[in-house]
Amino acid sequence: MDSNHRDVCNRICSFGVVATAIDDWIYSDTADFVIWKFESGLKPKMASETITSSEYIRHHLQNLTFGQHHDGSWGLAHNAQEAADMGFWAINVDTMGMSIVLGLLMAWFFRRVAKKVEAGVPSGAQNFAEWIIDFINDSVRGSFSGQNNMVAPLAFTIFIWIFLMNLMDLLPIDLVPEAAKWTGTNMFGMDPHSVFFKVVPTTDPNATFGMAFGVFALVLYYSVKMKGLGGFIGELTLQPFGKWGMPFNIFLEGVGLIAKPISLALRLFGNMYAGEMIFILIAIMYGAGLILGSFGGLLQIGWAIFHILIITLQAFIFMTLTIVYLDMAHQEHH
Repeated sequence: MDSNHRDVCNRICSFGVVATAIDDWIYSDTADFVIWKFESGLKPKMASETITSSEYIRHHLQNLTFGQHHDGSWGLAHNAQEAADMGFWAINVDTMGMSIVLGLLMAWFFRRVAKKVEAGVPSGAQNFAEWIIDFINDSVRGSFSGQNNMVAPLAFTIFIWIFLMNLMDLLPIDLVPEAAKWTGTNMFGMDPHSVFFKVVPTTDPNATFGMAFGVFALVLYYSVKMKGLGGFIGELTLQPFGKWGMPFNIFLEGVGLIAKPISLALRLFGNMYAGEMIFILIAIMYGAGLILGSFGGLLQIGWAIFHILIITLQAFIFMTLTIVYLDMAHQEHH
């Protein structure tokens, strides 16, 4: 390295702008001098190994998104703005992947238990499965007054699937994201700062709204099937004030109908998102010294224990409201 080159590099270091301004243009030699990218025989140096609290939070709240870039190519987004620019057809790979894996795990477990059901002394797994099934059946009998053999299996799937997705919030906050970062960096040559992974699918509104709209489609289907198209339209236009109050009827019934999927999606998303945010904030305390770090550990244990209730309750509420909405779809106003 010539003297002019070294002088320029030392000036850059003295101003302390390396980590914030030229992150992609810095390499390091064996003496740890900062030099330009075109110097040969040198290895990359990550100039900003430490990140701020806000960067840490943003990184954990960003999904691994796949979609079409502005230049027409398809690939993963490198930041939140790129993900937003990909538009409606972008796919949150982490949300889809975790949802599918947990769904398959649920199906595998209960199928395995069903194949090993014995008339004699049941195994622990069989007792557990039967307890959950009895709990779901009791919930359906208490909230659904119609006759539909689809409701109980649907309620079962919703409760177990959402519970498993929520349960991912109890994993250490950095465990899966760091594993994803290592995999992306070492196996696919990705920039570690561009590898995101949200392990809790229900903290993604795309997932919660997707499930809610699925339930809403069933509500509309059974409303028309059980009451007829004319009966369903009449319910929206003639209740509760009769034909003379039609504009008010349409407004009130329309708002009530649209509120069903929105309430399902936002309630689940809001509670799980807030819970994840608290875990992230607690994790930040570990880097603030021994005292705050120890206090953060106690907070994490306490919040995890309390969060078990939230995880279960949100799955139960989504299931129960689904049953209630389907029951309303099977009934006529009198």
